[in-house]
Amino acid sequence: MKKHLFLLLIPALFILQCGGGDDSSQRPDFSRFAGFSANRATSVETITVSQSTIADQVRSYGTVKAQDLVTVAPQVSNRLTNIYVDLGDEVRAGQLMAKIYDKTFRDQLNQAKAQVEQSKIALQRDSTQYDRQLQLLEKELISDSEYEIALATYRNAIAQLESAKASLTQAQENFNFTEVRAPVSGVVVSRALEVGDLAPSGQTLFELASNSGYESRIFLPIQDWRAVLIGQTVQLRVSNESSVSARGVISRKSPQLDPTTGLGEVVITLTEVGNAIYPGVLVENLINIQTKENAIVIPRSALVEVVETVVNPESNTIELERSYSVFVSNGDSVAERRTLELGIEQGDKIEVLSGLSSGENIIITGQQGLEDGGRISVASGALFQTSEENTIESGDTNNEGGSAVSRTNNRSAASGNGNSFANLTDEQREKLRNMSPEERRAYFQQLRQAGSDSSASANNSSNR
Repeated sequence: MKKHLFLLLIPALFILQCGGGDDSSQRPDFSRFAGFSANRATSVETITVSQSTIADQVRSYGTVKAQDLVTVAPQVSNRLTNIYVDLGDEVRAGQLMAKIYDKTFRDQLNQAKAQVEQSKIALQRDSTQYDRQLQLLEKELISDSEYEIALATYRNAIAQLESAKASLTQAQENFNFTEVRAPVSGVVVSRALEVGDLAPSGQTLFELASNSGYESRIFLPIQDWRAVLIGQTVQLRVSNESSVSARGVISRKSPQLDPTTGLGEVVITLTEVGNAIYPGVLVENLINIQTKENAIVIPRSALVEVVETVVNPESNTIELERSYSVFVSNGDSVAERRTLELGIEQGDKIEVLSGLSSGENIIITGQQGLEDGGRISVASGALFQTSEENTIESGDTNNEGGSAVSRTNNRSAASGNGNSFANLTDEQREKLRNMSPEERRAYFQQLRQAGSDSSASANNSSNR
């Protein structure tokens, strides 16, 4: 069986060997495609490196509050009969804000006044009796015990009068407390009860924000808490606004961290207040730790991050080492990788300490797939737009006054399909303006197909 199989394979090998002999002209040549992908230039977008100001900032959110928030609570307990102020009202110190039912307290005041009068009469009587007994004692007409009784009665009358006066003072204060008055000047920010409600003694009835100013309290992690110092300037911005809404200064800083959260409290006193600032508004606090002038600054999006895994044999751990670089455009045709040393970061901007010079062109779009020394083709930002974003201008596309986007689109279309896109009529252009992106792509596909059919017909005619 093995012998027959060997005899059958020999002719097949002979045929294959003969078939690949001298007919090398029929063999397809792929060598010309070997370097196509490697030599193809990558379209990129560049910007020129410049110098600007950059600041190391601490950012944190906090709520604006009045520096002094005063609680107004009744000192006596009874029903509310009148409320004279409401939310948002400005009040002066001593202004009447509410009235508590006072009949009981008025009766107590009148009773205390009557008690004082009685004590005064008793004191006058006992004082006269004491003087008489003293004169008799000097003449030795009474015993010492009789004199001592008169003296004790007189001293008791004096004590009774003092006690009555104290009761009168308390009754007077309780009666005065039925009028709830503002302890300081400010704005009413809250009201807890309504007319007819029982106002318990000590329960908050109003809250007043004093006119002394505003502040914002923020809580920072230990790194930022260490960096901020009393006296540093702060910019405050309302969360839904782009411009600065207020300015302030760090006035107080907690000497310790919260044991539960690990955060440190920082108080910012507002020095300049805009129209968007009011108590309770959420603001972003920007604290400038360090500001550098004339620093080399690039957009963070231009960076290429390289992460390497390093095994530490001593600790038997795996560590990640990160390095950052950018690609510089040399002659608008070659990309050069530059490893950077970075500094301050502010938003989407970052400082470069070494690796770049002012005036060099760095690649900001298309750099992720580049290699050092790779070929590039610098293009404008319009070439990176999608077909839906590019606009089609009317008129002659060869006109020098046409837009760069239109000229680029027409050149691309004409190079791919003859003149099917470049020679659009005004009617076709008007039709394109009214199409949706999906309809426009389908229409372009029809034009490409028509251009291909025309090219094929022309080639067949020339061959014949």
